[in-house]
Parts: sequence; C-alpha cells; structure tokens
Amino acid sequence: MSATIDVTEAGFRFVPGVFQYSCGVAALPGYRLVRARFAEPVPMAEGWLRIAAHLDALGRPRNAFCACELRSPAPFTEAGFLAFNQAYAAVLAEWGILHDGQNPVARSNVCPDIAPPAEPGFHAFTYTMPDTAAAPSFVVAGSGEAAEGRGNYRDHIVALGDTSPEGMLKKARWVLGEMERRMAAMGFGWAATTGVQVYTVYDIHPFLAQDLVARGAARHGATWQFCRPPVEGLDYEMDCRGVATELVLPG
Repeated sequence: MSATIDVTEAGFRFVPGVFQYSCGVAALPGYRLVRARFAEPVPMAEGWLRIAAHLDALGRPRNAFCACELRSPAPFTEAGFLAFNQAYAAVLAEWGILHDGQNPVARSNVCPDIAPPAEPGFHAFTYTMPDTAAAPSFVVAGSGEAAEGRGNYRDHIVALGDTSPEGMLKKARWVLGEMERRMAAMGFGWAATTGVQVYTVYDIHPFLAQDLVARGAARHGATWQFCRPPVEGLDYEMDCRGVATELVLPG
C-alpha cells in the first residue's frame, strides 16, 4: 500500500485510495482529529451546510474536513454508486479538498437495514484541530469484502453470495486484513484503536471471539451496526479509528 501523503496546510496525511475516498487519514504532529456525530442522519445537502458552519465557527478551513461516515437508504447498483460518488467528489472539489487530483478524505457509507433514511446523508464527520500536545490520531475508511479500484466490485467479492458461517468467516478475515493493511500504512495497529465498527446483517458470533476479540480488533468492544455495505453483493464491512475527541451534534 502506498506511503502516506501530507496535506500540510490542513494538518493531516492520507493513504491514497480510489477517487471516492482515501484508505485512511492521520493527524500530522501539532494536530488532533475530532469526530463529530449527528444525533440523527442529516441529508447530504443540509449536511454539507452544517459541516461548513461547524468548521467556520471553529475557524477551521474547509480542507480540515478529512473523514466522514454516511448512511444511505439501500445498497446501490454499481452504476448508482458511481453516480453518487461523482456528485460527492464534486463537492470536495468545490471545497478545494482534492489534493493534486487525489481524494484525501476517508469515508464509510453503509445502509441501515431497519428504519433506513429516506435519502443519503451524514452520520458523522472528522476534522483536524491544532493541538501541540495531541497524541497520534487516525481514521481508517470503511472496506467491504472486495478489492477496490478494480473497475467493479462484483467480480472481486470474497465468497460472493455465500452468507453461511464459513462464507462470512472468509469475508470477515479479508476485511480484517484490509483494516490492518490500512492502519499499518499509517504506522498503527489494533492497539491504537479507540473505536471499531462492524456493518453486516449476518451473524458475527461464530467468528467474534477468535477473529475479532483474540486478534485485538475489539479491545474496547466492537460496535455492530445492523447495516449493509453500500454496493449490492457486499455483505460485510468494517472501519476503525483512534480518536481521543468525539462529540455529538443535534440531528
């Protein structure tokens, strides 16, 4: 995986990924990451406005925005996901966030299976704040059980259509490995995490002890969100973070 790239003026570095998101971000020395979660998902258009207002109130530039977590009504088709991502990336371009043509913002985008939102929206976002005494902090983007940047997801999904305990184990192990690869690219591991999230509607208990807890992926517990990954055919996703400052904003 590629070395990180510094966005010096914004206070973070990122692991290059695909056009819709980077693989992860970490604060540069002298900065900390702050995660802000909305009490309820906020539709995209309103969310952009609220994030901008939040950053303005703190005196932070737009490119301090470095990670986000989205919620969508249902998994997208491949074509639908591409269209959504193009519209999302266009806002990042308007905000001046793209870095030498690359998208530095880490992202997760999942679909609640029960009481989903009516339209895509923001669940949480992360930004940098100056802090000369800050400990290292990072956010790893969400990944489902398919290699990204290969032209499509379906042809690269691990254990496609197999939601048996054996199939889910294969999916989970691939995603756990991807989390580890992304963290390692920034110099971190499970011991540095403060939060780990699992997104699936299938049973994780058969592999929870040996493949999450024993591996170190649940040192502070693992938050199981009853959500599906964002593209049809994917069944298991994770993201993780090491962030000391988190807050909840009104929905």
